[in-house]
Amino acid sequence: MNLDLLFDNLTNPALLFFFLGIFAVQVKSDLEIPPNSSKFISLYLLFSIGFKGGQELAHSALDMEIVWSLLFGILLAVGVSFYTFFILKRRLSVPNAGAIAAAYGSVSAVTFVTAVSFLEILKVDFGGHMVAVMALMEAPSIIVGVLLIAIFDKNKEQQMPFGEVVRHSVTNGSVLLILGSLVIGFLASDQQAEGIAPFTTDIFKGFLAVFLLDMGIVSGKKLSSFLENGWFSLLFAIIIPLINGCIVAIISQSVTDVTGNRFLFAILAASASYIAVPAAMKLAAPKANPGLYIPMALAITFPINITLGMPLYMLIIQMT
Repeated sequence: MNLDLLFDNLTNPALLFFFLGIFAVQVKSDLEIPPNSSKFISLYLLFSIGFKGGQELAHSALDMEIVWSLLFGILLAVGVSFYTFFILKRRLSVPNAGAIAAAYGSVSAVTFVTAVSFLEILKVDFGGHMVAVMALMEAPSIIVGVLLIAIFDKNKEQQMPFGEVVRHSVTNGSVLLILGSLVIGFLASDQQAEGIAPFTTDIFKGFLAVFLLDMGIVSGKKLSSFLENGWFSLLFAIIIPLINGCIVAIISQSVTDVTGNRFLFAILAASASYIAVPAAMKLAAPKANPGLYIPMALAITFPINITLGMPLYMLIIQMT
């Protein structure tokens, strides 16, 4: 079953376009995405993810379990981003540490979808509000990452006061777009959302494929940076997600007793973003190296989660 899930996701066109980008660099092709187009696609993905998350939140009947679930998701995003930053800062530059911490505090939508498929195969129920939890975990991790970079980056010409740093972090274009889109999606009626569905939903996978192609090209050009960091980056991308997933699989029982929801919390804590955070960090932290944090999240953490992680987290939940 896990081999089937692995095969289905590794043959996903969007992921294959990422590897095509890397291949294009290795064979010294002149394939490239124009910078202006790349920036537009980054903004589009943030807009679409936020809007759809707001729609899901609007469709969920609000009760205390949902409220606690949303708060727990935000706490996970902030907590994972914060503690991993200080681990990473010991070996990497501040911009790279902030970008990677944001990626691992955030979530992978593809991993989440895979986890939902896993639950459906096992016939395990879960709450629809977990999609909103996923969307809400994007922005806090980006804010924390940008904030920590602003505070600890000693290469800046001038350090800003802390209040100014917070203001810039919250009003950063990427953060503002995903939060604003979430609110707009929440306020929009079904009929209004349907009117822009061709843009927010129908073409999403196509733009995602082009975005990952661009990220593959960028990663391929800087792949040596990942290899130069050796065992540290590799072990981090394997061990930290498994630790996060196992711990959350246990402590999530304090928030909900629904097995499917606990499993999705574990997956959200264990996954790393290679869509929203790279799109945000491309704009907010240009000194961070995509050739480091994208391969860590996509080429290592993603397959580890869908092969080893999912059955491990489910086993822990069933035993606790």
